[in-house]
Order: sequence, then C-alpha cells, then structure tokens
Amino acid sequence: MQNRIAMLKKATFWGTLAGFGFLLGAISVVMAAETKVPQISTQFQPIAQPIQNKVAVTLGGLGLIAAELWWFLLRKPKSRQARAQMGVQEVTVMVDGGYEPSQIVVQVGQPVRLNFYRKDPSSCLEEVRLPDFHIAQSLELNQTTPVEFTPDKPGKYEFACGMNMFRGFIEVQATKVTDKTTSMAQP
Repeated sequence: MQNRIAMLKKATFWGTLAGFGFLLGAISVVMAAETKVPQISTQFQPIAQPIQNKVAVTLGGLGLIAAELWWFLLRKPKSRQARAQMGVQEVTVMVDGGYEPSQIVVQVGQPVRLNFYRKDPSSCLEEVRLPDFHIAQSLELNQTTPVEFTPDKPGKYEFACGMNMFRGFIEVQATKVTDKTTSMAQP
C-alpha cells in the first residue's frame, strides 16, 4: 500500500511538472505571436563623406604601408666593426628593446669580447645565446656582461635573446693578407 502511495506521489509530481512546462511553452508562443518584429532594411545606405576625409584616410594608409615596407624590407641594421685592444676584438652592445648594434664585424682567429649592457627589464632579454659557439649567458639589469669567444672560421653567426625574439649577427671575416711584392709590381 505504501508503495502505491509513493508511486502516486511521484506520478503526480511529474505530471504537475510536465503540465507547468506545457503551460509556460503555450504562453511564450502566444506572446511571441502578439509581438511584431520590426522590418529591418537589408539594403546598405551610403553615408556621405567629404572628399578631404577620403583623401586623408587613403594617404594615411599608404603612408603606413610604406613605413612597414621600409621597416621590414629596406632598413639596414646598424653594423659596427670590432676594435682590437690588446689582441682582443671588443664591442659594446646595448640591450634595450633589441640589440644595438645588431650586426658586428670581427676577424677570424682573434679573440672576441662582446660587452652586453642590459637596460631593458623584460624577461625576454635576460639571456643572450650564441648557439654556434655554445654560449648561453645571463645578462644582469643595468650591468655590463662580457661574452668571450674565438671564431675559427669565416661566416655569419647569429646571437639571440633567450626566447629567440630579438636577434643580431656576427660577421666573421677572413683576415686580409697584403703581399707587398705584388702591390709594388703592379703599376
């Protein structure tokens, strides 16, 4: 008997719930049918603009395109020749939103010392890596950190930040040998 009463209570509950859901659905259909949806025009309508605005926007866009092309394709990175002092080729590289100079020219077979002075506090520039020379050096903020190596063959070698976002190049050139006898023999 108690089992039947429990089943009857369950059925009454579910029936009431279903009826309530049906009632809410019917009310929402009636309300939706009564509200009128305004008609939206599907055609575009032009907005009149003065010719000065059109010319200014076009020239501004062309100027930005030209600046971007210059920055990425035509700009030459600053290059610096290392100065030899006491048998060591030395260059100071400022680390501030990149490397300045980003191209360094050195001679093959002579020790090189790159003095990195880090001014930029970003975590990307906390380290400099020279993979061809197996060097990864931490750079302290507002301090000069020397990185020393000796290139053994000519070529172009890359150095980069720890995240490989900022880069520079070391161009190692062959030592120029001048022969005095051939230069004197030629007119």
